[in-house]
Amino acid sequence: MLRIFSYMMALSMGLTPARACELALVLAVDVSGSVDPREYDVQMTGLATALQDSAVAEALVNARAQVMVIQWTGATRQSVSVPWTEIASYEQATALAGEVAEIPRVWRNFSTAIGEAIEISIVAFEAPQVQGCKRRVIDVSGDGPSNEGIPPEHIRELAAALDITINALAIEASEEGLTDYFRSRVIIGPGSFAMRADDFRDYPDRIRAKLLREVTKQIATLR
Repeated sequence: MLRIFSYMMALSMGLTPARACELALVLAVDVSGSVDPREYDVQMTGLATALQDSAVAEALVNARAQVMVIQWTGATRQSVSVPWTEIASYEQATALAGEVAEIPRVWRNFSTAIGEAIEISIVAFEAPQVQGCKRRVIDVSGDGPSNEGIPPEHIRELAAALDITINALAIEASEEGLTDYFRSRVIIGPGSFAMRADDFRDYPDRIRAKLLREVTKQIATLR
């Protein structure tokens, strides 16, 4: 009865109850040694542009999404570049995109530790502000297989046990067959998928398509 009374009071004041978070999304960006400065800029600019895309922004707002951005390379080198950020308005989506476009690169010449990138992302979901989110997704992009640290096929099992989905974008500039590697060893969870970019020039279009697939399709299901 108290909950109903509170709801009616909110309506009488011209308010509506806050919508719950439907999606917590970690964007994990590869900054290992195989990614040169130009390619890093292409990634961050492409990601920023995708976040400002009207369809992507609308989907994130509708989901009242929480978004985090990390950059990762070797086994002991992962950094939260943008902490959990709520996207409940187009202004917030634009602000996030602007922040992403200005993220400075932390490392340049280290190995590729996909397992540790997944691990830090899993830990990030323990934050209080994302506890109520209905879906938890890790979006990993990279241009090479893991060559250091925890094998990703091992740590992804922990993600699955915690009901976390892992999707991937494989940039096959110098690693033919990388998409198959991500499919067999990295992605996991209901509806998980790996997309291919032939090279870094394809990254902006592919990351936009990937975000749309991750966010829009699932929201339709939840409704």
